[in-house]
Amino acid sequence: MADDTVLITGGTGFIGQHTIIAALAAGFRVRAAVRSLNREEEVRAYLSHGGVEPGDRLSFVETDLVKDEGWAEAAQGCVYAIHSASSTPSGNYASEEDWIRPAVDGNLRLLHAARDAGVKRVVLTSAFGAIGAGKASLGRPFTEEDWSDLDGPIAPYQKSKTLAERAAWDFISDEGGQMELATINPTAVMGPALGPDTSHSLMMLKGIIEGQPGQPRIQSCFVDVRDVADLHLRAMTDPAAAGERFLATSGDALWLVDVAGILKERLGEQARKVSAKEVSDADMKAAAETDPKMRALLPLLGIDLSASGDKARRLLGWHPRPPAEAIEAAARSLIEVCIINV
Repeated sequence: MADDTVLITGGTGFIGQHTIIAALAAGFRVRAAVRSLNREEEVRAYLSHGGVEPGDRLSFVETDLVKDEGWAEAAQGCVYAIHSASSTPSGNYASEEDWIRPAVDGNLRLLHAARDAGVKRVVLTSAFGAIGAGKASLGRPFTEEDWSDLDGPIAPYQKSKTLAERAAWDFISDEGGQMELATINPTAVMGPALGPDTSHSLMMLKGIIEGQPGQPRIQSCFVDVRDVADLHLRAMTDPAAAGERFLATSGDALWLVDVAGILKERLGEQARKVSAKEVSDADMKAAAETDPKMRALLPLLGIDLSASGDKARRLLGWHPRPPAEAIEAAARSLIEVCIINV
């Protein structure tokens, strides 16, 4: 019902902020969880940039994925919870455990608190990284039935998302009581940035626009952050979403040279530094001998990462924007907030 309170974690994040906007627009009250209450004014400024002035319909609470304090208070009185907080590739982590423990333990802290507070349903922001990582091309699009291969060539972030989502489903099965769970698994998230807290997907776009010398033979599906937020709200309220995973993805997979072409076509002079040249796999492997960042990309070269968003469309009536529109919106916003130097 409208006016119910929704706990949304990751309130300083790209997806979290757009989900706050979507929940407020739908008439809910929002309790945003952040690691430091010192960031409330900053988050409100981002939301204002997005056209929202929520006043007292938005409140803030302090939680940390690696600490027990604050979670019970955060969940108290909430009908729903959307858990978008997680370790991200923009972080600086010394070991694989630095990725995995906050993701897994943070999910469990939220789920314990939500269950004990009588929350009806939790929507967990997972990732395509929990579906299609560590695998060769399937010869078909990835779906919600797929899980990443932890024994394959999988990056720490993708491994953390896989283990964290599995831990969440195990919790619901073993000790979730009457509480329901749904997960959203976005592919590369584009769309408008509201401020400097963006995503690793947008940082990929930054490199292309600022003139990296060519595009590796890497493919991805894309989705607009506004549509990801909308899907979270649908999964939160629609009875059909209980116990389900939903891939958030729009249109066909694109190679990075295709993304470069979209930028050159839509941005004109602002895309003058964009290279439409494709870097050969051989050149990537040569660069990887001395560059760890290049080395991390090698398992992705040439892999078909097509994914299907049909389930969300069929069950929840979700209708996302085309990927080119999402990519253009992301690029223009990054230029506007001075994250990209054109």
